[in-house]
Amino acid sequence: MNWLRSVLVVGLALTFAGCHVPDFTPLHGAGEIAIYDDLFAVSAPDPNHVVAVGFFGSAYVSTDGGGTWSLEPTGTQKSLYDVSMADDRRGWAVGQRGLILRTEDGGRSWTRQENDKEKQGSQLFAVHAIDANTAWAVGEWGTRLFTDDGGTTWQDRSLTIDETHPRFVWLAPAEQEMVRKGQKVFEDVGLNDVFCLDPPSQECWIVGEFGYIFHSENLGLSWQRSEILGEISMDPVKVPYNATDISEKDRARITAFAKVIADQNHLNVDVEPVALAREIRNFGREDDPFELFEILDARVLAVREVLEEAGILSDRIRTRNGTPWDYEDFLEDDPGFLRRYLDERKSSFAGVYVRVAQNPYLFKVHFEDAQHGLISGLGGVILKSDDGGRTWAYRKTDRKQALFSVATTGQRAIAVGEKGLVQVSNDGGDTWSQPDRGFPEFFTFMRNITFGPDEKTGFIVGQAGMILKTTDAGADWQQVLPPQPRRLAKN
Repeated sequence: MNWLRSVLVVGLALTFAGCHVPDFTPLHGAGEIAIYDDLFAVSAPDPNHVVAVGFFGSAYVSTDGGGTWSLEPTGTQKSLYDVSMADDRRGWAVGQRGLILRTEDGGRSWTRQENDKEKQGSQLFAVHAIDANTAWAVGEWGTRLFTDDGGTTWQDRSLTIDETHPRFVWLAPAEQEMVRKGQKVFEDVGLNDVFCLDPPSQECWIVGEFGYIFHSENLGLSWQRSEILGEISMDPVKVPYNATDISEKDRARITAFAKVIADQNHLNVDVEPVALAREIRNFGREDDPFELFEILDARVLAVREVLEEAGILSDRIRTRNGTPWDYEDFLEDDPGFLRRYLDERKSSFAGVYVRVAQNPYLFKVHFEDAQHGLISGLGGVILKSDDGGRTWAYRKTDRKQALFSVATTGQRAIAVGEKGLVQVSNDGGDTWSQPDRGFPEFFTFMRNITFGPDEKTGFIVGQAGMILKTTDAGADWQQVLPPQPRRLAKN
């Protein structure tokens, strides 16, 4: 998935900016908007005060509910990926290479705030202002930054890898040595959004790639992984002692399983080999485990071949706990490495587990209250939770394009994405469809949607400075930027 994250990061900075000439000299000054920048995020702390940010360090501010807009200086040419206002004066924007900006005057001026990720050059994708002093920011390399002093200091609480982490064995030797010495090695995962309910609630959520979802009940003092529920499952494939060939009955079961998920690209398949205790004892001796390794690999290969024949691409099939042919490289620093691996392969049957791996790329999370939340993602993915984000279930949409953002107001939920995609739900996110009215027709991306505290006024921002506004809880939307008669071309 690293390639996907790279594409998406570059897409924010370059593809979304494709309508701009690649000239990095200032194109317009404070006040008047001469060139309409791609906008990536919007925050509306009250119905009249709106701040939108985007490409080339742009910050657009309106104090009359979107009637008029001004371009305000940010002191940077780096793209700003998100903005969150605690009130009509104070808030933050974050963006490229660890950039964090703070405003104390409603977005009229901005001050850079130092943080560890700026030194490391990590992208920051989202920020959420809980109040004027407290905020979370998230980004690539498992970034989680927290402040409770208005951003004077940002505490680095990013995801790290220890020796028990499943990705430890895939680290470079130098990184493994850093872990053993107690130094920080950050997890290679992008966290794309963070959302918290207004105080006095202490509920927060984070989402990202690889289906990562976290939930906190104490403002992020601690986080728990959430679970994505799926109805697709398969019983393990079993084989006789010292055997690797699978039966025709099991081949048919694997084929049927693959057909169900073939067109659901956010679902991968984990295959995990296991062995009888007698097989491990006879073929997996610690002085020579290679015969057991060959048996386990052959079992995995037999299952993979059936999956691929049934239409599952090879890059969607992952071997969990694969055979460590290079185990001797680990023994000097970890003498118990091989013994632990052999013990973990021990099972009451010989064969292969075949499981669905929930792997959606998730962009945005929003909660209407402490129990009911929605997540939007790549490939038209919508997830819904009715238990405070502890578990999530898929909801069907009728398109496969990316849904970059989702927001709710009462029972109405709206998700927006690429190529003018809009999906609407009038039952709290259970069912979704394209709107038959109320939206201008665009064939450009819409990057972010938000509603103000009155739950009636909302804004959508996107390509080439496009800003839409609603005053009736999302039933009807009008273009407020660029000003008429300048319109984005229809498809």
